[in-house]
Amino acid sequence: MRNLIRFILSYHFFILFLILETLSLTLAFQHNNYQKAKFVNLSQGVTGFFYSKTAILNDYLSLRKTNQQLAAENTKLNNILQRAYRSDEIFFYGEYDTAYQQHYFYTSARIINNSVNKQNNYLTLNKGIEAGIKLEMAVVSPEGIVGVVNGVSKRFSTVISLLNTDLRISAKIQKNNYFGSLSWDGKDYREAILYEIPHHVLISKGDTIITSGFSTIYPEGVLIGIIKDFEVIGGNFYEIIVQLSTDFKNLTYVNVVSNLRKEEQIELEEQLEYD
Repeated sequence: MRNLIRFILSYHFFILFLILETLSLTLAFQHNNYQKAKFVNLSQGVTGFFYSKTAILNDYLSLRKTNQQLAAENTKLNNILQRAYRSDEIFFYGEYDTAYQQHYFYTSARIINNSVNKQNNYLTLNKGIEAGIKLEMAVVSPEGIVGVVNGVSKRFSTVISLLNTDLRISAKIQKNNYFGSLSWDGKDYREAILYEIPHHVLISKGDTIITSGFSTIYPEGVLIGIIKDFEVIGGNFYEIIVQLSTDFKNLTYVNVVSNLRKEEQIELEEQLEYD
């Protein structure tokens, strides 16, 4: 209390000045419309500025939750699309349609570990057997293919990345459907090589490369990238450099793709091998 009295006595002229200044400004704003309007506009501008900055901060802090919601929504939409279209025709149908059942099912997952600077790169996902993840399921991102599930536990799964020299993907040129084998050569994480395309096929830089669908893993038409360059090797086939659409250094959320007809297809093809 003594310190407070000493402070007031020391600065009483300044405190009195602040009181009188506040009183005079209040009277001026109350009885003069021009000054009042200026003060209101100024206060609204300052308030709006702080509100906008607060909103930006709140948006930034909620980015993780927003990304999770978007990943879940994308997965939901993918599953709706699988149920909503017949073959290559736009034809909506209900759950009662037994002739054209859903072919693929998508499950969203978050990448919790990823490598791009090795010869054989892998990813780890935060979902496993409990979420229905199984071996040899395709993994895709909104930008394109990512890899194939090669290990699962109760709550986690590992993925052999497209950036792995041991992985081969059946791919085709979108404009003419010529297909070949695509793999990574271990050099640039932004590029892969497409082989086995005959040299008589007309191709151009910028042509789109997609999955062929000639396996039980990847659906047909998943984006891989575009042709960056090409040359004829050995006189019969192209060696095509594909600029990958997926940025493997900027991956967070992916979809794991389950082929609901995989067992049926494998069973039928195995019968052909025994015949």
